[in-house]
Amino acid sequence: MMMGAMGLAVLLSLSSSSMEWKEQTSHTTVRLRGISAVNPRVAWASGDKGTFVVTTDGGRTWKAGTVPGAEELDFRDVDAFSDTTAYLLSIGEGNKSRIYKTVDGGKSWTLQFTNTTAGAFFDGMAFWDERHGLAFSDPVEGQFLVVATSDGGASWTPLPASAFPPALPGEAGFAASGTSITVRGPRHAWFGLGGKAARVLRTTDGGKSWSVAQTPLATGDGGGIFSLVFWSEQEGIAVGGNHQRPSDPTGNMAITRDGGKTWSAPRNRPAGYRSGITVVQGAPGPTFVTVGPSGSELSVDGGQSWIPLGPTGFHAVASSRAVGGRVWAVGDSGRIATLERVRGPFTHPPADAPNRPRR
Repeated sequence: MMMGAMGLAVLLSLSSSSMEWKEQTSHTTVRLRGISAVNPRVAWASGDKGTFVVTTDGGRTWKAGTVPGAEELDFRDVDAFSDTTAYLLSIGEGNKSRIYKTVDGGKSWTLQFTNTTAGAFFDGMAFWDERHGLAFSDPVEGQFLVVATSDGGASWTPLPASAFPPALPGEAGFAASGTSITVRGPRHAWFGLGGKAARVLRTTDGGKSWSVAQTPLATGDGGGIFSLVFWSEQEGIAVGGNHQRPSDPTGNMAITRDGGKTWSAPRNRPAGYRSGITVVQGAPGPTFVTVGPSGSELSVDGGQSWIPLGPTGFHAVASSRAVGGRVWAVGDSGRIATLERVRGPFTHPPADAPNRPRR
């Protein structure tokens, strides 16, 4: 009861105009779909036409570039580890599904993975650390397809089909923000699906075995899970809905308290379909920002209540891993914005503050 009262007090104190999105200049006009924040100064974003952008000064300046040979690709996911090291995942059928890596700040890129499985369509990737990660595809012929790396992406190996339950007919993933897959700790991972059923697959042993759970998120054409975040190995949130109805909140959120075994819908939810959610590091309690094409919201009470942050549409959102870090969001026409004027759980340091150690 005391924690609930404290959370409500903070919520009410933040419901004024103390927070807003401040747009930054990305130097690109393409649709941006992925964002990865390393610390309060360093973040990478990705998008259409082989585009990436990177900042090393908190967003005061962004550098835009194109991966050579990838000009026709749509980079829906980016996972960054420093101002020099980042991974990009492009979506599409056949060999359009690829993973690239840079270790020199985007000056050069190495093509690490090209899909060769007929019918595969990769949706997203997630990394436990710089060397260990997963990427998942839509099911192929009734089987889930997940590839793993343990050497920093130098090789990607398909996990055995026997490790997964069978896929349902018409079940597929969504690549809206590259965050329908997430990891936690050294061995936990989850990825969400939609279409026939809004299910979450879960591993606790680094991908050796997987279980599956149903969620109350929207199903059918355009419906399902679009983004996942866990703030502990037991507690997590899935967001989505139906991207064909961006202002419809039906089936757009579910919460788990048991590591993804069971999911339930909270009483209060964001105002529409949501394609991305992030947990804010360093807040006194579970604090989240969620975004979609019809607007964005903040929660400071573990997803039980949501404060509108405005109607501006975004596709993806990320908070830096460092405590006290920034929250960035990206969207159409090169839009990049950071959440500013914070007074409370997570006050941003100035853009020229020294780098904090990454956890």
